[in-house]
Amino acid sequence: MSSYYHANFRANESSVISWKDKSYRCSLGKKGLILANLKREGDNKSPIGEWPIRRVFYRPDRLNCPETKLETFALSPSMGWSDDPEDTENYNRLVNLPYAYSHEKLWRDDGVYDIIVELGYNDQPPILGNGSAIFMHIKRNEYEGTEGCVALAKEHLLELLEDAQIGDYVKIG
Repeated sequence: MSSYYHANFRANESSVISWKDKSYRCSLGKKGLILANLKREGDNKSPIGEWPIRRVFYRPDRLNCPETKLETFALSPSMGWSDDPEDTENYNRLVNLPYAYSHEKLWRDDGVYDIIVELGYNDQPPILGNGSAIFMHIKRNEYEGTEGCVALAKEHLLELLEDAQIGDYVKIG
């Protein structure tokens, strides 16, 4: 049976992600939330909806493989994620670097992507320009807003992954 991890925006408060009997502070989009059909690349908004947890990436030089039942992959410096709406073949997909189109580098110095949980937003198939790289990842500093992702403290993200099952969803709303 699938579980839902609820990432909720609360006006004038911190955002919170909860599952089972636990709740933790999280960050969502810098500019708030948006209905998924209105989401656009670069709008800095988190898409409202239920997004399946796809797979987990981790940085092996900084931490061990997270304990989880989900599919895991070690990151390498040659991994990126296409965020270019002109990329008709690989938009919102994992790509190898160097890459001709605009992309995010997944091997980052700031630690934010030391753990990446890929969410199944705009991926079946992706609609060009409707947003890409919606992940759960490690928070920045004091829970600064994201470009559209869900960000948690590293220890809370690891705890969530220990509990996560194949078929689970993240609900943003």
